[in-house]
Amino acid sequence: SIAILLYLARKYKTPDHWYPSDLQKRARVDEYLSWQHVNIRGKGSKLFLTKVLLPLLTGQPLPQEKLESVTEELNVVLKQFEEKFLQDKPFIVGSEISLADLVALVELMQPVSAGYDLFEERPKLAEWRRRVEEAVGKQLFLEAHEGIMNAKNL
Repeated sequence: SIAILLYLARKYKTPDHWYPSDLQKRARVDEYLSWQHVNIRGKGSKLFLTKVLLPLLTGQPLPQEKLESVTEELNVVLKQFEEKFLQDKPFIVGSEISLADLVALVELMQPVSAGYDLFEERPKLAEWRRRVEEAVGKQLFLEAHEGIMNAKNL
């Protein structure tokens, strides 16, 4: 939950880069966190639900045209994410990782766990992912995503 992340950042006075005290940087974090709910989260979760959970629950294969439509919706918001939020910066807010980067990568891992490697043909996005993983630590990243990455094997 975004509310919980913000609460924890404030309560435990985390390093400033996570939720910056600088109002312009904080506004960029807040902007992304507001945008992502119906965009990255909405479209990424929809792909995961459509490709993994619905066939699992119904026992029926997914119609190819439905998968293509859902994938295209996600591709549109991924392009927006790269152009509006990443631009040519290492992280969403600039040179340091923030809560916005953590939330973004967590949401993007849902479609990846469904078998859609959205980083494969997006070098800017793939490089950003590498930087985020490096900033939090590869082992912690893998541990945090272990459950979702195994969901398609249910």
